[in-house]
Amino acid sequence: MKFFIDTANLAQIKEAQDLGVLDGVTTNPSLMAKEGISGEQNVINHYKAICEIVDGDVSAEVISTDFENIIKEGEALAKLDDKIVVKVPMIKDGIKALKYFSSKGIKTNCTLVFTAGQALLAAKAGATYVSPFIGRLDDISTDGLSLIEDIRLIFDNYGYETQILAASIRNSTHILGCAKIGADVMTGPLSAILSLLKHPLTDSGLAQFLADHAKAAGK
Repeated sequence: MKFFIDTANLAQIKEAQDLGVLDGVTTNPSLMAKEGISGEQNVINHYKAICEIVDGDVSAEVISTDFENIIKEGEALAKLDDKIVVKVPMIKDGIKALKYFSSKGIKTNCTLVFTAGQALLAAKAGATYVSPFIGRLDDISTDGLSLIEDIRLIFDNYGYETQILAASIRNSTHILGCAKIGADVMTGPLSAILSLLKHPLTDSGLAQFLADHAKAAGK
């Protein structure tokens, strides 16, 4: 299972990279705005900075919603770095754009997916990744993990190579649930990844080991 971090914060991306488990980055306009990144050139420069930190794919989202401008914007993003994956919204013109990008060998990530039918369309159009937002489904009292199960079953039934990128991950329970189902990728905040480290017995065990070592050293 690949671990992506969902942020535009360079310090957090570097921390995740230094941890040794990071496989890529996903970003969006909201995350850019959260970091105070605005203006076309500043956004471009920020994507380049992210690509310099990580070794894997970096999803960069288009703003346009019509086919012609999605293509124009996506091709410009793809030229920034070989690591760039063009993130396209799950809309009619987005599906058309996915097909176009696929034919040109440009990697894509279909975002804002909330049903198995949407994921199926994205896979048929040749998306590299499909991003079901499980946390947002949980927010409206719908089981997000069941969506991952449905998509995994459909993709396996027909041999689709599109990778399931479980998005809107909130915690370690989400990560482990996706891993059990067989999601190819998870993307979430650094806090969700670091939460996998934690267990009270680990903390108490380590404290006891250190205390015993200190006693032994004092003899």
